[in-house]
Amino acid sequence: MKEGLKARINNKDAVIGIFGLGYVGLPLVYSFVDAGFKVVGVDVDDAKVEKLNQGRSYIDHIPDHLISDVVSSGFTATTDFSVAQQMDALIICVPTPLNKYREPNLKFVVQTVESIAPYLRKGQLLSLESTTYPGTTDEELAPRISATGLSVGDDFFLVYSPEREDPGNANFTTRSIPKICGGYTENCLDVGVSLYRTIIDKVVSVSSTSAAEMTKLLENIHRAVNIGLVNEMKIVADRMNLNIHEIIDAAKTKPFGFTAYYPGPGLGGHCIPIDPFYLTWKAREYGLHTRFIELAGEINASMPKWVVNKLVEALNEESKSLKGARILVLGIAYKKNVDDMRESPAVEIMEILTAKAALVDYSDPYVPDFPQMREHKFDTSSIELTKQNLQIYDAVIIATDHDNFDYQLILDNANLIIDSRGRYSGNTNKKIIRA
Repeated sequence: MKEGLKARINNKDAVIGIFGLGYVGLPLVYSFVDAGFKVVGVDVDDAKVEKLNQGRSYIDHIPDHLISDVVSSGFTATTDFSVAQQMDALIICVPTPLNKYREPNLKFVVQTVESIAPYLRKGQLLSLESTTYPGTTDEELAPRISATGLSVGDDFFLVYSPEREDPGNANFTTRSIPKICGGYTENCLDVGVSLYRTIIDKVVSVSSTSAAEMTKLLENIHRAVNIGLVNEMKIVADRMNLNIHEIIDAAKTKPFGFTAYYPGPGLGGHCIPIDPFYLTWKAREYGLHTRFIELAGEINASMPKWVVNKLVEALNEESKSLKGARILVLGIAYKKNVDDMRESPAVEIMEILTAKAALVDYSDPYVPDFPQMREHKFDTSSIELTKQNLQIYDAVIIATDHDNFDYQLILDNANLIIDSRGRYSGNTNKKIIRA
């Protein structure tokens, strides 16, 4: 069974199924199609499926022509989970958010597995790419597969291989980013590595699915903790009237022992603000309290309020109140040069300002209209950055420093600039407030 599936993969005869067609799923679609595989995509969102089948993209950094190319090569998208029966490899890359108690919410993973379970058959591989806590693949997926009568490791194969996409980063592609893979058994790992080697330059095997799950968490917790450290250093430097960006730039000249991380208005994206809490939750099962990780989370979560407080102080210096003030938030994506708004701290800043009766608008060339979001509701659209528009606001907040903002235009015409990204680091203009 194993050798037959590996042969189908190596001969490019295998049908690849991608479940979840977002920032992780779509790059996988293109990678497998480009490698010569037949690919079918499955998503619960009818609008996404319709756009893809028409050859259109809904993600800014993935252009329409790439989607049109994969459709021309035979890719199809559907909301029908029964197509799982036709697939040789099934890859799940759906969201793994937190619930309101900041505990893991695996409903999208579980719902996907339960939706495809009736259609699973011998000779298939299932790979989970969604970020999760150690033990998820073995504890949540394997029993549901075994309940169908399949023998995981003998006639069905299961791996965990965490996604490592970095939306908008032109220096690293799906192919060039090394891929971690852990198997439920050695046979599972063998098949999983065979699959990913067809599209990834380097596949790194680890001893188990739990080791692969923990690897992904360590990567993101490493970033979250170091960003929390530099955000705290920013507050200390500010009280001492020091420029944290000058200090970071000086420190990173040391050729060893220091890695530069930069402060901001908080953490965004689907990984770094969420993943640490997957481990803190799981650690409690073992009687452990991850104080270091949770402290970093508290610091990072407090940054939107820090930015608003800096705005309030600056307005006070101008004898103005935040209530009724007109505020323009520049950039509402979670990082520059993308349209990804997941967990964006800019949106939290907008909510805090609105709750304090400020009049809030935003400008973001990547987000022309504020999208429908599960937790945030704003009925507004992006404001064009012009001389006249900038002058009518009491202050602008640089929340996300997109490269295509005209920063000289902003500097020349904004009444007050709250710079949370260090875009004007080194500029001594009194209208610029470091935040």
